[in-house]
Formats: sequence, structure tokens, C-alpha cells
Amino acid sequence: MLKACPWCGRIHDSREDCGRRPPKKYRREESERGRNTRAWKRKAEQIKTDSHYLCENCLSQGVLTWDGLEAHHIIKLRERPDLLLDDDNLVCLCEKCHKKADAGAISADFLRQLAKKRNNIPPDTQNF
Repeated sequence: MLKACPWCGRIHDSREDCGRRPPKKYRREESERGRNTRAWKRKAEQIKTDSHYLCENCLSQGVLTWDGLEAHHIIKLRERPDLLLDDDNLVCLCEKCHKKADAGAISADFLRQLAKKRNNIPPDTQNF
């Protein structure tokens, strides 16, 4: 399809690269910069391991959920990016509970209690 190119002013095929199109720049917010690091991936895996690969919210209600687990930041990274790797700010949730927590349906105080409970498990009982 022929179109007027906004970068060179000529008319050419819209799929043709005229050489003047600037490269795309993807900018991440400061708070999101740590999410694709190895340290974050290791920390998220550690949180899942420490919670025995179970959703901590569902477990508190007596339900065992192990599908679609994610590490959730209790205090959002846009508010406190320095808490990216803080154990006390992370909790293991299934996708459904993660959405509820993001929407505010699960209180931050309750999630902090879950994280504190997970962190207070004696080390010799974690590897059953």
C-alpha cells in the first residue's frame, strides 16, 4: 500500500524502510527497571520456594493452589523501588489472588502478615 512517509516526505510502500525512520525507544519507568534482572528472577523463585510453591493467600483459607504462581510486591515498586528484593515486601500469590491484591481486595496488612509468617518458619522445617 502506497502512503506518504512522515519521515522522508516521499510516497512509497508503507512496509518499505526509507532509512529516515528513527529507531523505536522503549523507556521503562524507574520502578520497572529491576524486573528483568537475574537478581529479581532469583528472588521471585526464592519466594516461591520458601512458600513451598503454594499461594499464601489461598493456603491461609485452607485451599492448596500451585498453578500460576507469581511473586507480588505488597508495596508497589512505583512507590518504593528500593523494596524490589525485600523479603518482607514479597508474597507468593496465584494469578487470581494477585489480581485481587492489585485491586485492593486483599489488604496490605494481611499480605504483610503472610510474608512475616513465611519468614518466621524455622529453617530445619522448610525442607521436609
